[in-house]
This record gives sequence, C-alpha cells and structure tokens, in this order.
Amino acid sequence: MQVSGVGHRGFIKIGLTPEEQREVEKLRAIDRKVKAHEMAHLAAAGPYARGVYFSYVRGPDGVLYAVAGEVKLDVSKVPNDPDATIKKAEIIERAALAPADPSPQDYAVAAKARAMKMQALMEKWRKEREEQNQQKGQILNIKV
Repeated sequence: MQVSGVGHRGFIKIGLTPEEQREVEKLRAIDRKVKAHEMAHLAAAGPYARGVYFSYVRGPDGVLYAVAGEVKLDVSKVPNDPDATIKKAEIIERAALAPADPSPQDYAVAAKARAMKMQALMEKWRKEREEQNQQKGQILNIKV
C-alpha cells in the first residue's frame, strides 16, 4: 500500500484495488446524496435551522465520506402568537419535505409541523371567538 502524505481529510491511499475503487465510488455517491438531502432541508428551513450534522466513514482511500446527516430544527411554537406559529409550522413542514426523497423521519417532522399548525389555528379561532363574545357583551351592556 502506498500512502501519499496527510491532507485535511487524513491519509490518502493511492493504488486502490478494483474492489476498493468500487467502494470509493459507492461512498462518493452516498456522500453526494446525503449532503444534497440535508442542504435541501437547510435551505428551506431558513431561520429555524439550528445546524447540519453529518456522520462519516473513512473509505479505503483514506477520505471521510458522509453516510448520514441531520438538520436540527427549532420546532417550538411562538409564545402568544398563533399567526407566527402558523407561519413557522408551514416553513418547518416545507423544510421537512424539501429533499427529492424525504425519509420516514422527514415525514414524521412534517406531520408534527402540521399538528403544530392545527393547534395554532385552533388557538387563533378560540381567541377570535372570545373577542367577538366580549364585543357582543359590551354592546349588550351599553343598551341595558
């Protein structure tokens, strides 16, 4: 085995066997797919993204390849602001479903975002109804 120096990714092996070359090509394809998937989430999440994280394996060539990834999202509701929570939930849902091939976890996050949106809508409608009832009560009090 020949080794050519140390780069930012560790030792780089030259003179790979055909089997090792196939493994490197597989790892390169996985790396590209994983990074594109997570970057789609990141781009769509806007201010609610809290960073992207990758899990790496070292290939037979000594290079690190991403084999899994995750974008952390702020999925908390906006306190006392159902309209802002609704908008946030919509962005989170779009971010979860942004990749061309959403994973089961992505679908689960999208479902949680839809539930958060529905809760915020119910809170908004409840507040509007309370305000309408208070206004009706004030009108009735004036006539009495």
